[in-house]
Amino acid sequence: MKEKLQNLFKKDQVFAKGICFEKLFIIFLIASVIGSLYEQILNLFLVYSRTGELVWEYRRGVIYGPFNVIYGFGAVLIIYLLADKKHKWYETFLYGALLGGGIEYLIGFLQETFTQTISWDYSHKLLNINGRITLEYMIVWGLLSFLLVRYLYPFISKWVEKIPYNLGTLLTRILLIFMIINMLISWGAIIRQTLRRNNIPAFTPVGEFFDKHYDDEFLAKYFPNMSYSGGE
Repeated sequence: MKEKLQNLFKKDQVFAKGICFEKLFIIFLIASVIGSLYEQILNLFLVYSRTGELVWEYRRGVIYGPFNVIYGFGAVLIIYLLADKKHKWYETFLYGALLGGGIEYLIGFLQETFTQTISWDYSHKLLNINGRITLEYMIVWGLLSFLLVRYLYPFISKWVEKIPYNLGTLLTRILLIFMIINMLISWGAIIRQTLRRNNIPAFTPVGEFFDKHYDDEFLAKYFPNMSYSGGE
């Protein structure tokens, strides 16, 4: 047992060297958590400014854990395409704004297409595209991309590479399996909710499982900002 623990923390190899899957996955997790906390804190202030009440609501993309995967996917794509490239600061800002806006639009489109639900609507904002993205938030994506590529990524990269190789490999595999199952359950439960709303009964054990353990009341707790758009 002692030998196994020693091997786990041995630093004979560099873990996640360069822009590789392991490092991108860790960045995905970090960005997802930060994005979730950002959305929840922002919502806290917005609700307080309107009502004077302190309300802490979940703002996430999956049921289990504080992960807002839009930010995770956005960070991964931005790092993969823009990091280690010799772009001028305004090019990084512009490309990041387009990438972030594109991801937000695509995820919004897929969500509405496959689940008949929406989690955000920018229709009331200036220069929006189908209510899924607007110039205002594309500018935010651009600023975040600049900060991520120029300042945060070099720091995170060095920190990740200091993780012992065997420990990092083990944790990455465990967390990857967890997130895959987490996303399948979360998105499967939302799709099943849409089928219930369309009066389609469960005809498989999987559907019955979702109906029993992930009913509308349960999902409303974890996705309070998600509204039904179908049939309208």
